Amino acid sequence: MIPFDTLFLFFAASVALALAPGPDNIFVLTQSALHGRLSGFLVTIGLCTGLLVHTAAVSFGIAVIFQTSDLAFNALKAIGASYLLYLAWRAFQAGESNFSEQEDIALSRRKLYLRGILMNVTNPKVAIFFLAFLPQFANPSRGSLALQMLTLGAVFMLAALIVFGAIAWAAGFIGNWLKRTRSAQIVINRFAGTVFVGLALRLALSK
Repeated sequence: MIPFDTLFLFFAASVALALAPGPDNIFVLTQSALHGRLSGFLVTIGLCTGLLVHTAAVSFGIAVIFQTSDLAFNALKAIGASYLLYLAWRAFQAGESNFSEQEDIALSRRKLYLRGILMNVTNPKVAIFFLAFLPQFANPSRGSLALQMLTLGAVFMLAALIVFGAIAWAAGFIGNWLKRTRSAQIVINRFAGTVFVGLALRLALSK
């Protein structure tokens, strides 16, 4: 078992890392502002679901491929950057949203959840970060390393859920304003598109 003080230190470090400006929290912020708090929470859950993949990969040694293989890293990076550019294109094409169409809202919720998963899973920097970060808090003398990695991954997901959930809730105030000021939605969509382009470039240029 991992000692409580080690878990607490890891949790504190995870909260600090989740608070640092990056693609995930910016993505939650923009989507929550555009589609409301619930959508922001769904994106957050999607991102945390994606963390399950990275946690499992690190726990069972798969993530080392992305650290040692340029081809694997660049392939996943290209997929992630392409998806972000697709989101940017959709944002630039979007106009005012119709908040009264419940069917479209339900569909967008599913899409936002899946976007969160895909954005996280296709970011090879997350896999490499987990590969470098989690082992620092594991110790072979405490038993199964895989079990310790899974435990640390769960703690990291809890920290991300709290931080990103708080961001989604705060950004929801912007969403309420957008419902009253429809013309501002176009401005926010253009801003979101610009953010997605920036994130895509940042991911594409990562090494």
